Amino acid sequence: MNQRPNSLHASDIAHSMHPYTNMRAHEEKGPMIITRGDGARVFDDQGKEYIEALAGLWSVAVGFSETRLADAAYEQLKKLPYYHSFAHKAHEPSIRLAEKLAEMTPEGLNRVFFTNSGSEANDTVIKMAWFLNNGLGRPEKKKFLARNKGYHGITIASGSLTGLPSNHKDFDLPAIPVTHLTTPHYWRCANEGESEVAFTARLLKELEDTILAEGPETIAGFIGEPVMGAGGVMTPPVGYWPGVAEICAKYDILLVADEVINGFGRTGAPFGCQKYGFTPDILVTSKQLTSSYMPLAAIVVNDKVYNAIADNTAKLGTFGHGFTGSGHPVACAVGLENLAIIEENDLMGNAARLEPMFQDGLRKFADHPLVGEVRGVGLIAGVEMTKDRATKTAFEPAGAMATKVVALCAEEGLIVRNVYETVAFCPPLIVTEDDVAEILARFGRAMDKALDWAKAEGML
Repeated sequence: MNQRPNSLHASDIAHSMHPYTNMRAHEEKGPMIITRGDGARVFDDQGKEYIEALAGLWSVAVGFSETRLADAAYEQLKKLPYYHSFAHKAHEPSIRLAEKLAEMTPEGLNRVFFTNSGSEANDTVIKMAWFLNNGLGRPEKKKFLARNKGYHGITIASGSLTGLPSNHKDFDLPAIPVTHLTTPHYWRCANEGESEVAFTARLLKELEDTILAEGPETIAGFIGEPVMGAGGVMTPPVGYWPGVAEICAKYDILLVADEVINGFGRTGAPFGCQKYGFTPDILVTSKQLTSSYMPLAAIVVNDKVYNAIADNTAKLGTFGHGFTGSGHPVACAVGLENLAIIEENDLMGNAARLEPMFQDGLRKFADHPLVGEVRGVGLIAGVEMTKDRATKTAFEPAGAMATKVVALCAEEGLIVRNVYETVAFCPPLIVTEDDVAEILARFGRAMDKALDWAKAEGML
């Protein structure tokens, strides 16, 4: 029997496998161990304080110490710690939360299916689309359209929808029929001299041309994040989403809004689809649904989708899909209380009110020698590191500068995340003006240090 290591740090290195981590590098570096949270801040095992400016993983809307959520979980654990929702079984928390989501989401989205994560939810969306099309006698209508740099999860199916190389390479993905279209990022993907309106028109033409080339009768759905998150925080070009919605409706293609990051006020509107003027057939949400205090995700569908699925269950006798934890009573109880807090404290309004200060403050870094573009909306933003702004030339090796900036931010007591060349921000919705001012100040100090480092390393 192996001897137990004598510290958490050593034990983590000896026994833990971390997601999204170079495991050999981790053996040398070890973990940052976070021991507690308080509002928008967290503290490590050395007592160092950090502003958590990514809200954990884009998710902790109400902060890290909301006792109402702890109490909601405890009360539900005492009353009914677990029950399932298979074969006509139900319990009050999942019923009430489904009702609440139907109320909060855009009109026409009335039916809710619960999973444990956004990845499972998007995996389920694929299966729903296949199931309903088989039930409608359209067995060839199975392909999906997604976008390069989109993020939709990491299961075999949802990971196939994701359009990021690190999620595909050596995992043998994509493993389902999916076509990835141009990233709707005007600054990086527009042709020289191309206006934003022309860029949108080109992307919409690409979408329609792809549909016609593949055959509309073969394409089940189009999935996208209203604001792309894990690919680098890209906001859509003008007119993009209404155009996508129109084309999908024209060819009877399900439009899926992945609101796992966008939902519940992150963009300054309740949902990203409302921010950008379209209504999906299917809306997927997670993360801020429970502020990630409990694992939970929800798929909210319109009557057209529900009726096609329900009719096929009547033919077959069941919907042969679900999870042990689907609609877990404790997770749903926490979700209900979390949404109540968001509404009572007007946290969606808080995101909208703080948007000018947050976005304008970050855009002051647009002329920094290390920065190519600053972009974002509401309380989500990305600062892309670029060696030469005029030519949009990235630093080499890829991602090195953003990684360094994130490390220097941590030294300054600021947790952010590097996604390829971009430093991403997504603070809790509870942040105040003082918090935003401190985020900007700490980021500024880190950027000054990064510039000195880049010059010393001969990277500029």
